[in-house]
Amino acid sequence: MSRIATLTINPAMDVSTGIARLAPTSKLRCTLPRYEPGGGGINVARVIRNLGGDTVAIYPAGGPFGEMLQRALEGLGLPQLAVPIAGDTRESFTVDEGDTGLQYRFVLPGPTLTPDERQACLEAIAALVPSADYLVVSGSFPTGVALDFHDEIVALAQRIGAGLILDYSGDALRHAVERGGIHLLKPSLSELSGLTGRVLESQVEQEAAARGLVEQGAVEIVVLSLGAEGALLASREGVERFCAFDVPLCSAVGAGDSVVGATVLALSRGWPLHEAVRYGMAAAAATLMLPGTGLCRAEDVERLFRKE
Repeated sequence: MSRIATLTINPAMDVSTGIARLAPTSKLRCTLPRYEPGGGGINVARVIRNLGGDTVAIYPAGGPFGEMLQRALEGLGLPQLAVPIAGDTRESFTVDEGDTGLQYRFVLPGPTLTPDERQACLEAIAALVPSADYLVVSGSFPTGVALDFHDEIVALAQRIGAGLILDYSGDALRHAVERGGIHLLKPSLSELSGLTGRVLESQVEQEAAARGLVEQGAVEIVVLSLGAEGALLASREGVERFCAFDVPLCSAVGAGDSVVGATVLALSRGWPLHEAVRYGMAAAAATLMLPGTGLCRAEDVERLFRKE
């Protein structure tokens, strides 16, 4: 039985390509596209699978890109359950601009989910994973999914005895923190700033904000992504900073999901929290080294993790 289940309520078929330089109105000749399954929870599951972990990805799927997503995950050998929906699964686009080294991301909104489709996703988790160590819910909420869907997720996690791992943004993140019941939360600095209503420029401000979420009882563990500045861990044991690994940057897509996937995998293996987060940082760095929407390779993660 899978010890880690992931739910991606708004998955995508990720398309990545490259061009010399973007320009308006002109026909732009791109490189051959690369297609990979995407969406927060799916990426987390891919990372766990890449690192030899046991997981299952649950997500709604419909239309031609939903079928393409299922086939892509089958090709990766990733255990999955696609919940059929009437709408069409979305695409997302990443374009690397060769002349500047800049990367552009175009994210489409996704289908509207009906109440029955939303409920079917929860029932799929309960049926497929009646008990699990962790339930990871990551990514955006599509149209038709109200914020109280999170309340149902919390109740489900408690029912199956799973620690709830969240990577939300915007109103969904705010609602989740107000509701509580979160084992581990991985916000970005901008997301944490949005929660507090102020720009968190100094290390003292960042640490106070992360520690505050733990002290108010909403979250047990906060792993704050700081980009090139590394990460900040806040828990009942205190606050700790982690430096980013020095690696050549190829693409930042999926780095945050790599932190989540590797960290929760390490926790499921009984690793100390400090080591689990450091493993997550190594996975993020390994993902940065790959083009497009490629995710970390186990050999790169292990090599980086063993570096002192």
